[in-house]
This record gives sequence, C-alpha cells and structure tokens, in this order.
Amino acid sequence: MKILINKTILFIAFALFVTTSVNAQTLKINPKSSFVIIQGSSNLHAWESKTQQINGQMTVNYSSKQVQSMVVDIPVKSIKSGEKLMDSKTYDAFNADKNPNIQFRLVEVNNLQITPSNINVTVTGNLTLAGVTKRITLKAVGKPKGESFIFTGNVSMKMTDFKISPPTAMMGMLKVGDAINLKFEIAVDGVQLSQL
Repeated sequence: MKILINKTILFIAFALFVTTSVNAQTLKINPKSSFVIIQGSSNLHAWESKTQQINGQMTVNYSSKQVQSMVVDIPVKSIKSGEKLMDSKTYDAFNADKNPNIQFRLVEVNNLQITPSNINVTVTGNLTLAGVTKRITLKAVGKPKGESFIFTGNVSMKMTDFKISPPTAMMGMLKVGDAINLKFEIAVDGVQLSQL
C-alpha cells in the first residue's frame, strides 16, 4: 500500500512537472535591441548616459497567462555618456568594481492587459543599484517588432535612495542633481501574443 501511494505521488509530481514545462517558456532578452537611457540634470546642463549591454530572460506560462519570473542584468561599465570623465564619475558612484551589475528581479505582476496588438503591464520588482536593493513599480507597453516584442517605459527615482552620492566634477563646480529618470526599451524574443 505504501509503495502504491509513493508511486502515485511520484506520478502526480511528474505530471505537474511535465505540464509546467510544456506550458512555461523561457524567453531571452535581445541585448542588441535593448537599452536603458539614464537621464539627469546638473547645475550646468542636462545629461544622459546609455547602456550598451543588457542581459536577462523571462519565463511565461501561456496556460495561466502569467509571467512567472524575469531577471535583468546591466553591467555598470557598459553605461556610456560619450564623455570619459562623466563615465568615470558614474563608475565611481556605483563603486563598479565592487558592484559590477545593475539588477532587476521580478516580484509580482500587478496588472496585465492583452489586446490583439499590444501588452500593457505593471510590475513590481527588486532593483539593485550600487549594492542597495529597493522595491520599485514600473509600467511598460509591449508592441511587436520583427521577431521581437519591444517593451518601453520609464521610471524616476533618486540616487540617494540607493545611497549613491550624486557625482561632482571640476573641483565641485559641476554638481549632478539627485533625481534621475530611467527610460527603457527591452526587446524580448519569442513572445507568442496569440497564445496569451
């Protein structure tokens, strides 16, 4: 009797695993078509830097129409402004040798609206900057483009919320403002809108 119960439990567990594996699909973020622009201000002029590399993936369960997980990693030293001094100050502010990546980890999907032509989604996740993790909520709109689905949006925050000291330069004559805006465009390959 005990052997029969054990076999039944194993069969159910296997069936659940197979069902989950079939329904869930891991989709890769396309690093060549994805970017984040960091926009900010200073006492002299506005500035912006752009990431040159984004890595990550998301797992979608088409049966339950749920995003089960999403991870995004951005190497700090892939952030470029076109000015070497600015880039150096950025890496110092992030303490890039100790904290080489900006990370986002999905916690939950707050809202998901699917139409025949796009996806509107609001998510909450843990964002890690300079080794400090804060929970943030962001909205994105996804639209098909070629073989990818492009999710766009933006989120504003303060550097000091992540214990980052706004950079200064030219012996303190240039002072960067605390507030920044992250404007993102994330390309995800393999999204099957017809299955959602």
